[in-house]
Amino acid sequence: MTDPRPLASVVLRTALAEDAEWIAELRADVLRADLERLGRYDPTRVRQRFRDAFEPAYTRIIVVDAVDVGSVALRPDGDITWLEHLYLDASHQGRGVGTRVLAMILDDDGRYRLNVLQGSPARSLYERHGFTVDSQDDVDVFMTREPGVPAVVPTRGPLS
Repeated sequence: MTDPRPLASVVLRTALAEDAEWIAELRADVLRADLERLGRYDPTRVRQRFRDAFEPAYTRIIVVDAVDVGSVALRPDGDITWLEHLYLDASHQGRGVGTRVLAMILDDDGRYRLNVLQGSPARSLYERHGFTVDSQDDVDVFMTREPGVPAVVPTRGPLS
């Protein structure tokens, strides 16, 4: 069945230093359930870890229909690019926004690495985009996407 709703506008804008606090709050909200399940949730630490790592030059704000709803960072590290801080407000999760963002930012010739929390539903999103598990521990799953993996082309759905 075809979704009758019009396609939403999804764009990325460069992050500003003043975006740090709302992204730190978003991170705390997005990661809370997984961190609590893993026995690792600390409301101060989850926010401070983001603030300590935040680099506006590497970060893009995800804007859906002119509203800031998330973030994503691409941090170069030698011959690999780290995909970090992909957070979406709960109101936009499961609606194809993450798929559209990854299709916009992943270069088929690039090598990417990320980590995702054990048991996180985000892992399946990354697997659909060609990421495979390198290693894992009780908390984190480290994944890599090798060059030559074609981008996933979003299909028409709720937002994609």
